[in-house]
Amino acid sequence: MDERTSWERFHDLEAPVYDDYEYTKNTVNEVDFLIEELGASPGASILDVGCGTGRHSIELARRGYAVTGIDLSTGMLGRAREKASEAGVQVNWMRADARRFSFNGEFDGAIGLCEGAFGLLSADDDAIERPLVILRNISRALKTGGKSVFTVLNGFRMIRSHAQKDVEEGRFDPLRMSWTSEFPPREGLSPIRVRERSFVPTELSLLFQLAGMPVLNIWGGTAGNWGRRAIDLDEMEIMIVASKVVEGHLPVD
Repeated sequence: MDERTSWERFHDLEAPVYDDYEYTKNTVNEVDFLIEELGASPGASILDVGCGTGRHSIELARRGYAVTGIDLSTGMLGRAREKASEAGVQVNWMRADARRFSFNGEFDGAIGLCEGAFGLLSADDDAIERPLVILRNISRALKTGGKSVFTVLNGFRMIRSHAQKDVEEGRFDPLRMSWTSEFPPREGLSPIRVRERSFVPTELSLLFQLAGMPVLNIWGGTAGNWGRRAIDLDEMEIMIVASKVVEGHLPVD
């Protein structure tokens, strides 16, 4: 029996074509943006959670950063290793569940982009507990003051794109802000049933605060259209920039 999660199976099969998607074509500009937001100089240690085929990890490594990329998909990591070898850069690749990896205050910055592990749910995952556990794990991995940049699915768009019929037929769950659907990982393959979570800014601020990483900024964050700008209600993703505080000393507004 295949014991991989549906998302793990999906990404293992998607890996050979992932870098063909149009939204993966803006990596250099995205890394320019990340470096500025993270405020980290070359040589700094960066954790890439849900690194996929490694496009951000590899570009950061090209620029002299010490990068660790983690992902649950062996297919994605295999492609990442091939690309890093072709680029002549060193990245520490690790197969790991974002809830369970173990680093303690080792990284100057962290990224979790294009949803990564943050909003990808198994059928029985708790839609609040899972993202909070992941955020707390990332927070533990950061040095005090270390910054992080994430992009997650935009809850406004999810609400606006679904109807009451979707709720009644089980495709959209408004209590958990999650949708369930079936689609193939690449052309010619059978569809896989997957579940994904979206977020709104108020809950993101609370989740990050609870994880010890108060939010600095929330912006529109759709791949290919990053910027320090207001969220478009119909865009795909939201960006969060946060900073690790001393554990047990969260700021109070």
